[in-house]
Amino acid sequence: MKIIQLTDIHLPEGGEDTMGIDIPANFSKVLEAIEREGPDHLVLTGDLCYHAGSRKVYEVIKLKLDIMGIPYSLLSGNHDDPEVLADVFNIEHLLVGEELFYKRKLGGKTALFLETSRGFVSDEQLAWLDKELSQLRGTALIFMHHPPLMAGVPHMDNNYALQNMEEVQQLLFSYPKMVNVFCGHYHVDKILCLNNLVVHITPSVYFQIDWRVPGFRIDHKRPAYRIIELLKGGGLRSSVVYV
Repeated sequence: MKIIQLTDIHLPEGGEDTMGIDIPANFSKVLEAIEREGPDHLVLTGDLCYHAGSRKVYEVIKLKLDIMGIPYSLLSGNHDDPEVLADVFNIEHLLVGEELFYKRKLGGKTALFLETSRGFVSDEQLAWLDKELSQLRGTALIFMHHPPLMAGVPHMDNNYALQNMEEVQQLLFSYPKMVNVFCGHYHVDKILCLNNLVVHITPSVYFQIDWRVPGFRIDHKRPAYRIIELLKGGGLRSSVVYV
């Protein structure tokens, strides 16, 4: 099964200062490239909106995705409103209170989708994750917005890291098999490994951050997406594509 992950689109309503970057054009170019890839499923891992959750932005994105006709899943980032997102995309049934977390079969494998729009994984969600992990067999597949490991990106690690990272790590480290996490948030391409945990940070549709400097600096402005191939026998292959 071929999955394509998009993250950190940051689509504006219009009129915002986007640092001279044409985000709608980036998004359109990425969608055109994705259509040529012919994936079986799309996963959008948060920050669909530029600053804050916007019904107008969600409606634009939904229209574009529905026209493509490729099945998709999505979750919230820190610039999203999970309740408005769920309402626009007709997935209110997946809300748990004000949070959007759920599981879904992808290519015969159970994928877990986590909610970190408030910058942490709630106690209720941690309990749910613990229960779901106990029912899995083989390598776990998780999608979330925030990376559950420090990434060596000073601007993000120091200011915008997952707040209860250690709690999440303890839970994931306790799983007896490998855990593959696909996330975004950091606007960078990184693979992080610790114990049984492999974290794939996917670059943004907006711009990429320079991880080699202590403060904020744009590295480059090429939008990107990630191809995730779930292979027979339980293997996985992943590549980042810049448009």
